[in-house]
Amino acid sequence: MSLTAPTDASALRAAFSCFPSGVTAISSVIDGEAVGMAVSAFTTVSLDPPLISVSIQNSSRTWQKLRTAGRIGVSVLSHQHSAHARQLSLKAGDRFSGIPWDVSDTGAMFVQGSPARFECSLYREIEAGDHSIALLEIHYLDADPTSAPLVFHASAFRQLA
Repeated sequence: MSLTAPTDASALRAAFSCFPSGVTAISSVIDGEAVGMAVSAFTTVSLDPPLISVSIQNSSRTWQKLRTAGRIGVSVLSHQHSAHARQLSLKAGDRFSGIPWDVSDTGAMFVQGSPARFECSLYREIEAGDHSIALLEIHYLDADPTSAPLVFHASAFRQLA
């Protein structure tokens, strides 16, 4: 076995892509504007208090807006949402065109048909290299464990077999 130092960003991305992850949308209505993006670096953290985390590039202008929202909607995307995930990953243009959404009274936005939806607030942010880890406290949730999630693996969206 021969291990190498993680000095090449493309080699590091290729190694990271060996681990499958779910795909989520994080979004909110802020000052009457829909703000959101796709996030594949999502994980459960704690039952008490109920916490999840997302990792976001420090250069993200979308996160700079979302972090100020009183409530943020986190939608675990289903296998039927791959086109929505691509659209929510766009750097420019209307990320929300044609995507069916629900909005809570607090402004948290959710993609319709998601297997799980969490209404959250920012609990804490942790600096982590070129990313920040946002710990989000769950205030409300809805889940349908029978709905198959969208999976990101080897730099592509996939479905569970």
